[in-house]
Amino acid sequence: MSGDTIAAIATASGKGAIGIVKVSGAKSHEIAKLITHQNLQPRQARYTPFYNAEGQTIDHGVALYFKGPDSYTGEDVLELQSHGNHVLLDQLLEAAAKAGARAARPGEFTERAFLNDKMDLAQAESVSDLIEASTADAASAAVRSLQGEFSNHVADIREQLLNCRVYVESALDFAEEEIDFLQDSDLADRFAKLNETVKQLLARSQEGILLRDGISIVIAGLPNVGKSSLLNRLTGQDTAIVTDIAGTTRDVLKEEINIDGLPIHIIDTAGLRNSDDPIEQEGVRRARVQIDQADRILYIVQADKPYENSLLAELPVHIPISKVINKADLTPEIASDSETIIVSAKTGWGIDQLREHLKQCAGFEKTPEGALMARRRHITALTNVQAHIHAAHQSLVKEGAGEIAAEELRVAQVQLNLITGEFTSDDLLGEIFSRFCIGK
Repeated sequence: MSGDTIAAIATASGKGAIGIVKVSGAKSHEIAKLITHQNLQPRQARYTPFYNAEGQTIDHGVALYFKGPDSYTGEDVLELQSHGNHVLLDQLLEAAAKAGARAARPGEFTERAFLNDKMDLAQAESVSDLIEASTADAASAAVRSLQGEFSNHVADIREQLLNCRVYVESALDFAEEEIDFLQDSDLADRFAKLNETVKQLLARSQEGILLRDGISIVIAGLPNVGKSSLLNRLTGQDTAIVTDIAGTTRDVLKEEINIDGLPIHIIDTAGLRNSDDPIEQEGVRRARVQIDQADRILYIVQADKPYENSLLAELPVHIPISKVINKADLTPEIASDSETIIVSAKTGWGIDQLREHLKQCAGFEKTPEGALMARRRHITALTNVQAHIHAAHQSLVKEGAGEIAAEELRVAQVQLNLITGEFTSDDLLGEIFSRFCIGK
């Protein structure tokens, strides 16, 4: 790792009561002296003037110095807390640069924390998830992972894997013995327990991915069937203009709703029809782009035309569709089937049922233990672990091939190490931390 001292503005852009410039590296204490003109003691907050390289006062604020390894990054760290004005923060950052620091890359502070063994890779990734959490449940899941709960479960699986490997390889070393260790019922129990542990962690991790990413729902249909009214009803605000004139929606409108902690991205689109109006044509084109990228389509029809399916053939066959009959307030009795949801965007009737339907479509079920924030690469790794465990067990049961089983278990352990960073390529580290904000 580079021995450079790095600096960055650690607070969001804009104006606020407090803004923070953070410094990490061997020159942190020296930089603190140059900016504060004081000899800061570790972990003691000091209210002090901040000076630039010419000795002029930039601002008055609080300086905090942390001596490594007892800091976030494991290095010497300096935090300068000034008033939250970008002009002042830029001047502080310039003063740190002139004192010997360079601008930090995105995520470089957390990357250094990982490289200095202050946290494993899964914990480091959860830092970004916590910052970006859009619901309270997502934030709670990220906190659990940041505190090491996800990593502890991975460690438990690794220990069980190691025990199975030792058991199998010991049996191979004593193959001449009369007792066939590989057919021992205790080994079958070990595999069963291991598989169940991975299965439970996968369920909690998949819930965490849904809490972070949510699902994308596109509202589609003919003009004037109530798509915009439905968007307004789901969001609880007048997001879209609603009139009796067909073709009012010309652009894509995006909003986010929260259903039991699950973020759902709702996208209202222009009514799908042929038009000579070039603006409406562009709206329809954009609608089709959104439809092609959706996780699910809400296909809206009117209550007086509940069997209007003229557009269904034009929708992508690989994206699931939920049919919604709107304007139920205009028709007392509507014949429908179990796959159709009947609502009135005007009165709100049936909207709760629609919300529950969307949650079920996402496969969102809260686990009793709570979600653990995870990444798709974690899901891939855990799925691979599950597959290698199954292959190992099958090799023993069907073929009696202990050598193959031992190798499958070894590969499964490598997959686990990818999650927490015991075995990680520099390219993967670069990809992960480049997505962090600067200053974290």
